[in-house]
Amino acid sequence: MTINEKQDEIIEEFSAFEDWMDKYALLIDLGNSLEPLDEKYKTAENLIEGCQSRVWLQADWDDGKVIFRAESDALIVKGIVSLLIQVLSGHTPEEILASDLYFINDIGLKEHLSPTRSNGLVAMVKQMRLYALAFQMKNKQ
Repeated sequence: MTINEKQDEIIEEFSAFEDWMDKYALLIDLGNSLEPLDEKYKTAENLIEGCQSRVWLQADWDDGKVIFRAESDALIVKGIVSLLIQVLSGHTPEEILASDLYFINDIGLKEHLSPTRSNGLVAMVKQMRLYALAFQMKNKQ
């Protein structure tokens, strides 16, 4: 499934709810379904700068694709990172770097986050793209 197909699925899932309290509940459910990150990855190097909550992001290279795993100590943030993983994990660095993450605006996420959470979202996306770029550069050598 392409990045855009995954985004479209998320947009469809969120469009089933009118009320933002229901959308927050969905985000929390998504966060709770995120596989726990192994303690060995909860390091200072994996902590994302710019997030008010603590968010650890681990990226691995598997057969030409970037696999992301993450965890957060905040429920909503855990849901947000879960969405990002759902969309970007399992794709090539080129696909990740070329992607336009339109689902963030289309589900109304950006406008319903506090400024600090919004900054955290931007920091998570930036870090995922940096990992993709690093894998891309490493594998061109």
